[in-house]
Amino acid sequence: MFCTQYAKKDWHHGLGSGVHAAAIMNRVVHNTIRIETGGTNMREHTATA
Repeated sequence: MFCTQYAKKDWHHGLGSGVHAAAIMNRVVHNTIRIETGGTNMREHTATA
């Protein structure tokens, strides 16, 4: 299970953007089931309230 608060497009950079990041991404991205829970960040939401 791989959980993150970052968008998929930011994963490679977040993992260091090197050869190791590419190897991790190859294993994580292919054959996955992704569940997006929405774009609302509850920390930001409650801070502005």
